[in-house]
Amino acid sequence: MKRAAFVLVTLAMLPFQAAADDLYKRNNWSAMSADRRASAVGDLLTVVVYENSESSNTAKSDSSRSTKIGGSVSGGSLNESGNLQIGGGYTGGGGVSRSDKLVAQITVRIVGVLANGDMLVSGQQTMKINGESTLIGIEGRVRADDITGDNRILSSRVADAKIIYDGKGFVARSAKPGLIARVFRFLGLG
Repeated sequence: MKRAAFVLVTLAMLPFQAAADDLYKRNNWSAMSADRRASAVGDLLTVVVYENSESSNTAKSDSSRSTKIGGSVSGGSLNESGNLQIGGGYTGGGGVSRSDKLVAQITVRIVGVLANGDMLVSGQQTMKINGESTLIGIEGRVRADDITGDNRILSSRVADAKIIYDGKGFVARSAKPGLIARVFRFLGLG
């Protein structure tokens, strides 16, 4: 029995290789205080837009038309004359003057990753406020180094940026002539 215990202790002391998997996987680990940084197609990234712009646009439309027809008949004691005058006109206009300070945050999607690691991003946002519709769209190229820990990037760091800020509403419609003026113009009277 002592012999069997000695053999077991001796065998236990022989070096055996221990096999274990590593708990830390470099591609699947993120810090507890930060989210995973956007880097693959389909990932979302927030662009902080801070742009200053000034623009003004005015539209003015004038039209007038006057047609006169006159004639007279005379003979013996008959001396008659008549005149017909038809005229029409339209004056209208609209204008917009903007001094914009565009501050927005828009989330875009990574639509492509280039060989050097740069990412192509694209996204848009539409807002409708009091009948005025506004579209903000961004697309461009982003370097991975410019993305902050919370997946944000300034618009000034987007290369080849196409930032669209477009609106439609009352001002654009007010520059058009009304229905009656358009009918007179169609008939050649205005």
